[in-house]
Amino acid sequence: MKFEAILFDCDGVLVDSEPLTNQVLREMLAEAGWSMTQAECMAYFVGKTVREERAEIEARTGQPLTQDWLNSFYQRRNQALVARLEVIPGARSAVQAAHDVTRGRIACASGADRFKVEMQLGKVDLLGFFAGRIFSGHEMPRSKPAPDVYLAAAAHLNLPGEQCLVIEDTTVGVTAGVAAGATVWAYSPQPSGDAALLQAGARQLFRSMADVPGLLLASP
Repeated sequence: MKFEAILFDCDGVLVDSEPLTNQVLREMLAEAGWSMTQAECMAYFVGKTVREERAEIEARTGQPLTQDWLNSFYQRRNQALVARLEVIPGARSAVQAAHDVTRGRIACASGADRFKVEMQLGKVDLLGFFAGRIFSGHEMPRSKPAPDVYLAAAAHLNLPGEQCLVIEDTTVGVTAGVAAGATVWAYSPQPSGDAALLQAGARQLFRSMADVPGLLLASP
């Protein structure tokens, strides 16, 4: 089908932020009493927001998850991202192709806070593509896997979810896109993630963001 709009997730799709964010999170959780490997932290938290895992964090650390702790996490996270964030290879060509195919009807719909999303897109020179069309799960009644952030993006573009393509990389995000009625393509750089993404409802898997322009051209 011809997609009228294309909605991108941010972390892990446009910017390679997850390893940096989870390194900071792992270090801070270890300081609070919950030790795990980087791989374990990534497996548990990628696609989720820290604040929504409050109960698990408090149970594992035996301490309340305070706003001061969250503020410290955001500050340390942002410092790491400003210093070392890089664009996902191929993301710029994917965004440009999506912009061209839809005549500018693209948006970024992330579960992260707005400051983080805008800072990251600005750092990798993608912010101009999404100016005025950035949506944060922190500003919605529910974050992913609920569809709210994708429904808000589609509504802003005056389109039903069914006419949108969502590009995601996590099962949480795929679930949100499917719940919004959109077709979801999943960026899956490692085959180990394929089964879970397909089970969540992804219609197309691809290994590189550089594959997106060709996939859009091939889409009927």
